[in-house]
Amino acid sequence: MSSRESRPPVSADAESQERTQPVALQPWFQEAKLGIFVHWGIYSVEGVSESWSFFLGDIPYDRYMAQTSGFTASRYDPESWAELFASAGARYAVLTARHHDGVALFDTAASDLSVVKQTPAGRDLVGPYVDAMRAQGLRAGLYFSLSDWSHPDYPTVLPQVLAHQQYANNRFAYPAPGDQNPEAWQRYLAFNRAQLNEVCTHYGPLDLLWFDGEWERDTEQWQAAAVRAELDRLQPTAVLNGRLRGHGDYSTPEQGLPMDAPDGPWELCLTLNDSWGWQPQDDNHKSVRQLVRVFAQVIGKGGNLLLGVGPREDGTVSPEQAERLRGLGEWIRRHEEAIYPTGRGLPEGHFYGASTLSPDRRTLYLFAFDRPVDTIELRGVRGTPQRVSVVGSHRELTFRATPSLDEVPGLLYIDVPEDCLDPQTTVFRLDYDEPIGIYRGAGRE
Repeated sequence: MSSRESRPPVSADAESQERTQPVALQPWFQEAKLGIFVHWGIYSVEGVSESWSFFLGDIPYDRYMAQTSGFTASRYDPESWAELFASAGARYAVLTARHHDGVALFDTAASDLSVVKQTPAGRDLVGPYVDAMRAQGLRAGLYFSLSDWSHPDYPTVLPQVLAHQQYANNRFAYPAPGDQNPEAWQRYLAFNRAQLNEVCTHYGPLDLLWFDGEWERDTEQWQAAAVRAELDRLQPTAVLNGRLRGHGDYSTPEQGLPMDAPDGPWELCLTLNDSWGWQPQDDNHKSVRQLVRVFAQVIGKGGNLLLGVGPREDGTVSPEQAERLRGLGEWIRRHEEAIYPTGRGLPEGHFYGASTLSPDRRTLYLFAFDRPVDTIELRGVRGTPQRVSVVGSHRELTFRATPSLDEVPGLLYIDVPEDCLDPQTTVFRLDYDEPIGIYRGAGRE
């Protein structure tokens, strides 16, 4: 079972509908395109699913928590992380400051459950990460789980609507129907706010706060509006993801690429293999070509890709993951002009691949994933390009357009020689003398 396979599905559309419109989303976020999502914690000792392994009964809770004795962070080098992430082309990173197991990677006065107090690591791991990311020029974000399956006051109230019946009898999450304790829940909220306050005051100004675990309670139970107001006071420039029950800034579909892009800003979080944290038996790593392809599809739909990395318990990243990150970065550097500062490309159907557009809409970039037999075809785009070239080599290509009929644009065929193809994904640049128009009609009947 993959690390977060059992998380209740998050609908990007639903998330967009309940997300309040941000006053002013920091512009860096939509310009960043690629981030790295680091899942690191005691679960990397045995290589089990983070938090979910005891929640679902795969292993007993006591055995899960016994991993604290083996978590050393003995080779933790956040500067090497930052160098690796930058080499991948990332512009921000997010680290799990506290997952659903409640084990904090920072020194907290609100609880004894931290790597500082309970593991051989014996020190704050968040501060060095934040400093290293900033030194490398990356934006620093932290993941914070609203749920804490280790806290005795957490499973004390039921939501008004229990959306995920499969967890109704799980005592890490919920009380028995007759055993609710609203007073204990208020204590839990105070504890949660205390740790969140520590994160905000010890490491600020943070660039991003990434919430999770929201599905087990209602918006009112989380006091989400009050949490957002407090965060706006403590971290006024931080971007918040969309899992704060209607009080975040952007949508966060997970593992699957949306067929239709969510409304507003969004980010796809995706694992490098099938697991978020370190699981040595999981060797189902995506190839560099697969990563390039999904990255292009995400930015072509106007989103960011947040790519998961799971370090070992000692803090090192496996060669398999590092190799893929560097391979993705090499491709990004060769094609940087098609990524920055471009935006959402053509709707589905105009081209068999992804696309991006320059801010003035006079330059169209086409991402060809597959090897064409002879030409590639563009449909439903008004105007004929003045020039077509291959990004990276600047090699000019021949092309021809068929006549248009009334308001319906003709077809554009681009000749693609075999020796101009990139082994991962080839990108073509089309330069127009006017902003392009897009035709979506049915044509003449």
